[in-house]
Amino acid sequence: MWLARAQRARLVVLLGHMGRRGAATAAAAAVLVAVATVVAGMVPAARASPAEGFQPLSKIAVHRATVELELSAYVRATPSLLGEQGEDTEWVTVKYGRVNQSVEDWIAVFSPSDFNSGKCPNPAQYPGEPLLCTAPIKYQYANYSANYMYWGKGSIRFQLINQRGDFAFALFTGGLENPKLVAVSEPIAFKNPKAPVFPRLAQGKTHDEMTVTWTSGYDISEAYPFVEWGMAGAARRTRTPAGTLTYNQGSMCGEPARTIGWRDPGFIHTAFLRDLWPNKEYYYKIGHELPDGSVVWGKPYTFRAPPFPGQNSLQRIIVFGDMGKAERDGSNEFANYQPGSLNTTDTLVEDLDNYDIVFHIGDLPYANGYVSQWDQFTAQVAPITAKKPYMIASGNHERDWPNTGSFFDVEDSGGECGVPAETYYYYPAENRANFWYKVDYGMFRFCIADSEHDWREGTAQYKFIEHCLSTVDRKHQPWLIFAAHRVLGYSSNEWYAMEGSFEEPEGRESLQKLWQKYRVDIAFFGHVHNYERTCPLYQSQCMTNEKSHYSGTMNGTIFVVAGGGGSHLSDYTTAIPKWSIFRDRDFGFVKLTAFNHSSLLFEYKKSSDGKVYDSFTVERDYRDVLSCVHDSCWPTTLAT
Repeated sequence: MWLARAQRARLVVLLGHMGRRGAATAAAAAVLVAVATVVAGMVPAARASPAEGFQPLSKIAVHRATVELELSAYVRATPSLLGEQGEDTEWVTVKYGRVNQSVEDWIAVFSPSDFNSGKCPNPAQYPGEPLLCTAPIKYQYANYSANYMYWGKGSIRFQLINQRGDFAFALFTGGLENPKLVAVSEPIAFKNPKAPVFPRLAQGKTHDEMTVTWTSGYDISEAYPFVEWGMAGAARRTRTPAGTLTYNQGSMCGEPARTIGWRDPGFIHTAFLRDLWPNKEYYYKIGHELPDGSVVWGKPYTFRAPPFPGQNSLQRIIVFGDMGKAERDGSNEFANYQPGSLNTTDTLVEDLDNYDIVFHIGDLPYANGYVSQWDQFTAQVAPITAKKPYMIASGNHERDWPNTGSFFDVEDSGGECGVPAETYYYYPAENRANFWYKVDYGMFRFCIADSEHDWREGTAQYKFIEHCLSTVDRKHQPWLIFAAHRVLGYSSNEWYAMEGSFEEPEGRESLQKLWQKYRVDIAFFGHVHNYERTCPLYQSQCMTNEKSHYSGTMNGTIFVVAGGGGSHLSDYTTAIPKWSIFRDRDFGFVKLTAFNHSSLLFEYKKSSDGKVYDSFTVERDYRDVLSCVHDSCWPTTLAT
């Protein structure tokens, strides 16, 4: 709505009074002048798919915001300078107050601090009218501070990460649906907002290649990105240059990613460390060389190089999906949106020495078009990604948006249409827009499919899947794993059961003959936020009555839903299908341990305590993979 002229005049008077109270307050007032004409006009956030919930930031009706500054209201944040010792994460204390306190008062964190730049996209129905440009990056209700409703003043601690911009804290009243800005703090900032942060390892296209990806505020014209690395303990160090990518607002496909959810992503750098020795430990450090020859360094880390394909050594794999992100300061937790996310993260960090590589099979931060949340997610998982290869798959909340080539014509990505996921993380696909690829890790081959693009027979992805499954040498890589985000196999989830298929539409119809023909051991899926394991299956029939130990001739694929990474949980159908061996409506992840070419251990662990709640073992020789079974026999001849 248009601001009444009388209200605008009152704001000018208020700002004039504030200007006379000091230069510092006047600086904050300058920001508020720009905010003074906030109006409606933004399209609401895209709908999430069934049982996926809401992005907490989407609950803020930015398009309804008005400015009603109060002389008695205040917001102050300390310290004003963050990261003085090179920290990329800091705690900030925010003190605030107003005379007419209300349960509908809340604190928003904006970054950059100039959250109305006057350069917002203007819908035609509001010609010439500046809008509030962006949603906050996080928020918290004012009465989160004890006694705020009694005293009219409170104090909250926020955790901030270095996101290439300064920060301002705003006090709103009117709740999230009718926000009224009553006070704003002066800006605070990290000492070097452009510093390189949050490295993310991923295995390259070959076993002897590791990629390092990170984020910074340095364009290639400002500083040259590189990785300094070498064998741990050795004196020799190599510097490998990194490529630099970014994306802009025009890269987004819809709202809110193109409008109030937009935030500049900075620059994403990737270096390729090649000719690694199998299983050797390496040291590395990211850096940027400035024009004067000095270097801005990131933190030092180590990683272990992948094993040679077929190498007989202990190999340990983590698999889960649908983690999401959560805030350690308690902010943004609308309706307990992703309650298990931090538990999963923390349990994996505590157990960091006991696994080798991670597969996160889709639905990473659930940013849903609020681009700032990608930075928050990379910060949350950085203790893992800086030391272990972190391989991702594409989920509906990364990719899906109407008329953009996604197989499902829904709005689950909030207008991102895959761009942030495809840029923030490296994965060894031939075409980064097609999220399918293979990973050879010792005795394992992983065939990662993209459930957000057509996988049916005759498509490019179907050809990739068959090629990936058919070209593995099972005598050296006996453990063949398939993974995708949506359930292309089996799940007794409630909404699949209502459809009568226990799968995504046309999920397994084209693929089950490939899984059987090429003897896929396990097929992993996310999307459904729980855990479920089937018997070895083919065409909906259990191929054995065994439940905890499998040996001898391989016959059928075990299907696993591992979507309990952190987002709110999904319900099962009350009737348990005969093929469902174990179900757990809780947060957790799967760990695979290959001891050798004949022995595999599968474990499902809960995020809350890291203990094993379901498991099975496989004991099998090469001849058991070759043996003839239904729809998977090699041709023979009677000729002698």
